[in-house]
Amino acid sequence: MEPFSFASSESLNYSVSIRIINLEGEEAPLLFSTLLDHPELRHIGSNQSSHSDLYVTVQVWAGSKPLTVPVQTAYKSFRSERKWNEWLTLPITYSTLPQNSRLAITIWDLSPIGGAGAHGHAIPFGGTTFPLFDRDNQVQKGRQKCHVYRHQQADGNDDSKTPAAISKKKTNSRKGPTVVEDKDAEELDRMEKLFKKHEMGEIPRVDWLDQLVFRGFEKRGLQSARSSLKAVHRQPASQANGSDPSQGANESHNDGNSAIPPGPSSFMLNVELPRFDFPVVFADHEYPPPPISSLLQLSGSQSNIILKPPPEVHFGPGINGIGDGDEGHGGRLIQVYDPEVGARDNPAESKHRRLVRSQHRNGILDKDLKPNAKVRDELNLIMSYSPTHILPPEEKDLIWKFRYHLTRNKKALTKFVKSVNWQDQAESKQAVQVLGKWTDIDVDDALELLGPTFDNSAVRAFAVERLRKADDNELLLYLLQLVQALKYEHISPESGHEVAQDSSLARFLIARAVNSFVLGNNFWWYVMVECDDKTQDQAPENQAIYNKIAYDFMMELVKRPGGKETRKTLLRQAEWIAILSKISGEIKESNESIAKRTDRVKHFLADPKNELTIIDPPLPLPLDPSVEIIGVAPEDTIVFKSSLHPIKVTFKTTSGRKYPILFKTGDDLRQDQLVIQIITLMDNLLQKENLDLKLSPYKILATGISAGLSQFVPSMSFQGIASKYRNNPALAYLKQNNPDSQGPLGLRKETLDTFVKSCAGYCVITYILGVGDRHLDNLLLAPDGHFFHADFGYILGRDPKPFAPAMKLSKEMVDCMGGSGSEYYRQFKQYCFLAYSALRKNSNLILNLFSLMVDANIPDIRLEPDKAVLKVKERFHLELSEEDAIRHLERIMDDNLNALVPVVIDKLHELVQAFRA
Repeated sequence: MEPFSFASSESLNYSVSIRIINLEGEEAPLLFSTLLDHPELRHIGSNQSSHSDLYVTVQVWAGSKPLTVPVQTAYKSFRSERKWNEWLTLPITYSTLPQNSRLAITIWDLSPIGGAGAHGHAIPFGGTTFPLFDRDNQVQKGRQKCHVYRHQQADGNDDSKTPAAISKKKTNSRKGPTVVEDKDAEELDRMEKLFKKHEMGEIPRVDWLDQLVFRGFEKRGLQSARSSLKAVHRQPASQANGSDPSQGANESHNDGNSAIPPGPSSFMLNVELPRFDFPVVFADHEYPPPPISSLLQLSGSQSNIILKPPPEVHFGPGINGIGDGDEGHGGRLIQVYDPEVGARDNPAESKHRRLVRSQHRNGILDKDLKPNAKVRDELNLIMSYSPTHILPPEEKDLIWKFRYHLTRNKKALTKFVKSVNWQDQAESKQAVQVLGKWTDIDVDDALELLGPTFDNSAVRAFAVERLRKADDNELLLYLLQLVQALKYEHISPESGHEVAQDSSLARFLIARAVNSFVLGNNFWWYVMVECDDKTQDQAPENQAIYNKIAYDFMMELVKRPGGKETRKTLLRQAEWIAILSKISGEIKESNESIAKRTDRVKHFLADPKNELTIIDPPLPLPLDPSVEIIGVAPEDTIVFKSSLHPIKVTFKTTSGRKYPILFKTGDDLRQDQLVIQIITLMDNLLQKENLDLKLSPYKILATGISAGLSQFVPSMSFQGIASKYRNNPALAYLKQNNPDSQGPLGLRKETLDTFVKSCAGYCVITYILGVGDRHLDNLLLAPDGHFFHADFGYILGRDPKPFAPAMKLSKEMVDCMGGSGSEYYRQFKQYCFLAYSALRKNSNLILNLFSLMVDANIPDIRLEPDKAVLKVKERFHLELSEEDAIRHLERIMDDNLNALVPVVIDKLHELVQAFRA
């Protein structure tokens, strides 16, 4: 078969439009005697002139019901012919059209006294119904001729009585009336089809020959119309009426009481539909499965249940299944899948659980229950499950049975909360009492209890009590996720009362934020970003909640000593961000050269009106509140060449040093902010294990959904280093900045240690987070040996390049260590193994932080929110032992080091960048 290129209608997001060209045809005028007998006919415009004013309305119908409001042509005065030549756009797109869509086109006449079927002063001149899809389910396109049914309004029904095309039926009955074949009419029909092919480009164009054919066709058409009209006039009235469908329409419309023209009318409406390069075939939407009823409230233990697949039906004897037996597809058994049933527990299992737990409901004997060795091993296995593991009913019953014994195990609390049926009031009441006796839990378990899975207020309040013991530095590590956890609190969006009355978490965060400026600064900007998020993915009630939180934070702040000054400082930061956003937006939109853009920014920053040259009193930097800025240094300003043209702005600080930042608009920095926060947390976890890998995560702060700040670290990309140095470029770069003839490889030992350790740390961390789009332009190296990554636009395994490696370990990095056989490369691998083992021990904390970010509108999490946590979990390989996990990591490193694809990708990226430059 020959290839057939086509498009589907569901992907055509283009409004339906039609061009009303002109009305062809004529009819014999009414007799003067008829006008005397029916004086109301004298006021109708078409009875007064053959070129009277008319207008056309078009409406989309489907399933015998209108889908849109009618759209009409503008007023136009006709002289010699009724020609509109006007495009009408209907308020519906091709992607939403059903297969049986039709255009109901009605031509309206005017009469001051109305008439049959009148809408005010408008009466139907004629109507026609045109299908938007042909017999092959393709969208109609190009010029079309529509038969007009006189005095009828287009009905638009599926069994329309005003179809645009009339099927020609020939009768072979001897008794039937003889149909006179009009050869001229047949020739005209044939020519119309050829003209349509010519318009669509199927017949080659020859200008001089086309003009001759067009003129001959017009003459022949006029001659045929006159001859056919004369022939019809010679026929008896009964034969004329029976041979034309529009005449029957006249009779049915007038019911034989009003006069009709003394001959048939033959009007055709010429219209034109949009043309597409390829055929557009109808394709219906694939609708998602029906949502679970909101009446079914899932408990905390049920919220992790995944919808079960449609049940497999085993047919009994004598029962015909689908496709079986003589009945074929119409069997006697119909399978209907109810999603509510798929989410509910098995009734037999639910009854069994109630019977089992009824024995342990009062808890009098349970307080002294202790597991034997076998049960203890089972409980220890359950305690080792990751946060994403779903507990089966048997394990939930086992946890409930030994709940008092488990109160001494801090890792058992989250499993216990999942095993409780919170819909049972008696059980939930006893569970809350047991919570009060539980030992102190870790922060990772407290964060899990604040996630979307747990909705009981007592459970969430218990988690908040654990967070109260964390100091400000530790709380700052999780603050981004805690602000997101406010979405899962029972906070009313109404402004009747404070959020602190509804939520223990909101009360806790506001209280800590007003007592620490560093916490308050970050808390304020995190909340502001949520208030700024007005996209479709952000629920309107969430916006209202965060607006209330911001208001209550400010009200609580002014009550504290020095709170008014702190409030003014936060407002000054917002004004400072707005000033930078203004110039950044102007630079991004201008078409000037980089030099002119840079001069323009320097002039803007140096202008005293913008109050940036001198900032008095000193202002804490939103990116790093521990740094206070006193003014800007315009001479150090740089505008970069990338598509968004970020601006490097250098500020003077109270300590006498300069602090450079990058300000960018038009880009969502929340994903980069999340990755940097996770890297900072992982660095903190590694240092607790006495493993300092010299990580240097630069600071990032999103100030809105399309603007933000990032710390500028003096460094050079591996691409820039490779273009400057030929042999072993990274080592040559470090030698130039840290020479030492007595040191290893000709440079200072501290510099080489820093490079090896930082390479190991970032290789493991970017592998766990699935950071993609890694090339030599976003691998950076500082002069002191600190290696780090930048630009985290792709995470969780996403990558724009095919066959991308799981870990970015480039040849330039290994060469700088002395090659794959050197002692420093072996040290590098050992650091990777130690870092991977240490982070696997803290996998629960990292997984819980990602679960709190599911609804944060992070681009790569938003694509598949239900799989985001699982993608991170896969990289930890928790199902493997520590030795097997390290072997797996070593295989990944060896495969990446010997692979050819990463080298090809880097070379292609270098060529593309050189071409752009």
